[in-house]
Amino acid sequence: MESISPLYSVIPEANYSPPWQNLSIIGIAGSSGSGKTSVAMEIVKSLNLPWVVILVMDSFYKSLSSEEHRKAHANKYDFDSPESIDFDLLVGTLQDLKKGKTANIPVYSFADHQRQAQTTKIYSPRVLILEGILALHDQRILDMLDVKIFVDADMDVCLGRRILRDVRERGRDIDGIIKQWFEYVKPSYTRFVDPQRHISDIIIPRGRDNITAIDMVVKHIQIKLQEKSEQHTAELHKLGLIAADIKLPPKVHVLPSTPQLLGMHTILQSPETEHVDFVFYFDRLASILIEKAMDMTSYVQGDVETPQGNHYMGLKPEGIVSAVAILRGGSCLETALKRTIPDCITGRVLIQTNENNEEPELHYLKLPPKIEEHSSVLLLDPQMSSGGAALMAVRVLVDHGVDERNIVFVACAAGELGLKRLAAVFPNITVIVGRIGEEGEPRWMEKRYFGC
Repeated sequence: MESISPLYSVIPEANYSPPWQNLSIIGIAGSSGSGKTSVAMEIVKSLNLPWVVILVMDSFYKSLSSEEHRKAHANKYDFDSPESIDFDLLVGTLQDLKKGKTANIPVYSFADHQRQAQTTKIYSPRVLILEGILALHDQRILDMLDVKIFVDADMDVCLGRRILRDVRERGRDIDGIIKQWFEYVKPSYTRFVDPQRHISDIIIPRGRDNITAIDMVVKHIQIKLQEKSEQHTAELHKLGLIAADIKLPPKVHVLPSTPQLLGMHTILQSPETEHVDFVFYFDRLASILIEKAMDMTSYVQGDVETPQGNHYMGLKPEGIVSAVAILRGGSCLETALKRTIPDCITGRVLIQTNENNEEPELHYLKLPPKIEEHSSVLLLDPQMSSGGAALMAVRVLVDHGVDERNIVFVACAAGELGLKRLAAVFPNITVIVGRIGEEGEPRWMEKRYFGC
């Protein structure tokens, strides 16, 4: 168990929950072929939000024994019974995502009737749509749902859709599909699927063509998200008030104001500086920052034999050093990064501020493989003002298993309040800053660096 940081002891209220924590989960149930997937896609399209995921329950079919596998290929296995679904794994996955953690989603092959060895990793989205014939069957799942939907359709229509889908997408023959429909699908619908209609919040007949019903669902989700957004903004404001009264901790390193650094900052901030000169001096400053960051990474003793045959006792990196750029600004620092660490493994995280509510939003995420095993992770962003994007980016790394003590945040300029916010919530990360900027200073460095 980790010891409690002294900073947490002083301000126990200092914590940060990203907007996607306690995510909204929408459950969509209905007969096979009723149009559940189409309704889910229409909801995603109408929401028009980043980081919305559709989770199909088919991925959670149980692995079959040899005998069950033989029956499945002979169309004699009941895939529509609750017994065919690994509800324990599904519930555990939803609980992890609800808490803002990553989850490994099984990959199921309908041609082989088996789970595959590989999985698909997803990070907790803002909205998750759980779609499946038994999405409203398990009480544990019902307790986590924000909206419960039942898609209704005529059973003959459902059969026709199922035949088209299974022949085209799953390589089945028509006789086997019809046999399975009357022996398993239709009886299971009466016994397990149809009762979910009575516990749903809304019944959608005609599937995606029912624009009115889909619009009602979307508006309900938007209201829930707005409430969470307002709560997130209020928490950031409260955190700023708390952090304003603390001093910058020793792990926040601001480069000393030497004549060389003051001269470079002057050139960078002058509107008369030509673009080519701005890029040159920015890369110089960024190189100094990254070199300073490397001083904060872990080293072990290293013994090398020189060309003259002498032994030199020095140091070498303890493990892998990787870097994650907060796009798009973080890309400015990558030229200096490659000059300092040519073989550095890099990742990307795109966080943009919503112009309507000034809330940072996660749009894209691609981290280096096994990043949780790296000895140091540099988090790159040229400017930090309020600290909202930095808090979110560090939270993403921590949620993916990166030890807080292994993170080194690098910025050319940062507001003091933003630094205090970051240090209050994550006291164990190391921060390297070129200069303390004005509070609320707009982001301008990447615009000048890229010329747009």
